[in-house]
Amino acid sequence: MSVDLVGFLAVVLVAYVVPGPDFLVVLRSATEHPSKGRGAALGAQAGLCVHMLAAATGLSLIAARSPTVYDAIKLLGAAYLVYLGVRAVLAARRAARERLAGRATPTDPEDGPAEAGSGKGQWRSGFTQGFLTNVLNPKAALFFISILPQFVNGGGSMTRQIFFLGTLDVIIGVVYWFALVAVATRLRALLDRPKFRHRWELTTGWLFIAIGIGVAAIA
Repeated sequence: MSVDLVGFLAVVLVAYVVPGPDFLVVLRSATEHPSKGRGAALGAQAGLCVHMLAAATGLSLIAARSPTVYDAIKLLGAAYLVYLGVRAVLAARRAARERLAGRATPTDPEDGPAEAGSGKGQWRSGFTQGFLTNVLNPKAALFFISILPQFVNGGGSMTRQIFFLGTLDVIIGVVYWFALVAVATRLRALLDRPKFRHRWELTTGWLFIAIGIGVAAIA
């Protein structure tokens, strides 16, 4: 099996460095709880595995050539990002109101920084968010059916090469996301300050909403 490994690695590294929805999900989750950040990282890569399997079996090609299926996936992904953003903005505003009223911040296990759930609960929440964000991202599917095939050898098994390059992509992503989680968790000390936390929650929430609207608007 002969593939353009150097070219592929360059494209993958650029794709990870350029921030996208999965970057924001992992970053935000890591600032809430390290376990949630790691869960989001693994969830995002699990979603990538779904796209890899779909590409290997031809399902991604069918979806890409069917406007109805593609639009449905795109709108579901956009709606989920907007949902995450709206929830973050509402949680930040609710926490601000409760601080002004002199009450403790909420401890809803899905609401954000004041989460008091167990590490396992945090991990599960992060994994779900990371997985849904990536599996509902049509750009991830298009990567496996339009960009990745450019690096395979036409004389070999297409399916085996897709699995090889896709697995390499997933492994690189896990390393990258875990490094991001390690860096992001250092922000938690700063974000323990209510004013900074409030601004962070609002900023990331509105970013989710903006990205979701952008995804929905893409033709």
